[in-house]
Amino acid sequence: MRNLTYILFLILFASCQEEVVLDLGTLEPIPVIEAIWTDNNAINQVKITLSKDYYQEGDNEVVVDAQVSIINLGTGAKVNFFYSPATKKYLAQNGITGKVGQQYELNVKMGDKEFVSQGTILEPPVLDSVVVQFQEERLFREEGYYLTVYGKIPFTEDNNYRIRIIENDTLKNSRFDYLLFDDSFGTSILDNGFELSGFPFKANDKIRLELFRLNQGAFDYLNQLVSLLFNDGGLFSPPPQNPQSNIRLRSGQGMVLGYFMTSPLLSETVQVPEENP
Repeated sequence: MRNLTYILFLILFASCQEEVVLDLGTLEPIPVIEAIWTDNNAINQVKITLSKDYYQEGDNEVVVDAQVSIINLGTGAKVNFFYSPATKKYLAQNGITGKVGQQYELNVKMGDKEFVSQGTILEPPVLDSVVVQFQEERLFREEGYYLTVYGKIPFTEDNNYRIRIIENDTLKNSRFDYLLFDDSFGTSILDNGFELSGFPFKANDKIRLELFRLNQGAFDYLNQLVSLLFNDGGLFSPPPQNPQSNIRLRSGQGMVLGYFMTSPLLSETVQVPEENP
């Protein structure tokens, strides 16, 4: 009898549910610019897409006819970018890269609109080594191989960092994979080893770790992006809103989303052993 009551309750509950589709209206597509400029040509790129309405399906439209350039504000040297159909991104001509200590300005022209942003490639921290070790299963952590990063942060300001993990040539880019940290708890995080406890790997995996030192605007954007990705729209969640872009409109009318990230790049590749110890 008890089980029957429970089944009847589920049927009644299901019959009371109704799908609600909100009339959110439509907006003019907004340019989304994602620009990375470092001292390593392999990752320098500018990606430009157009936003879409909430209920619109399919991939975002890629902008292929923008004029993209980056100017060294100290020397006046200008780097023009070309659109690559293979990558669907804009790449620097002649493989030119940024230089540590230099300030740069991103310039994107789309019709009568011009967007700009500025950033400095700051001096990098010290990356001594990346150690891979097998760890047994523990509470809230599965068994597997884990990375521990050793190094030093010698700076007293502008301590905003991101770590990216590339596993077997695939960037880990889910909402759980954004490793962002600053000096809120001091600058000794790398001195005694910083274990990436949320990233278990398997035997024979090839892992590349990339360490970036970010300007404040790019760091804030990524922090807000992570908060948005974890917003489930529930009763106790704040209203979702776009991250604050560090790109601004210089001429024309309209909005812009995205960010301009300038940074040095430190990289280390490790190979997981073939068998468990």
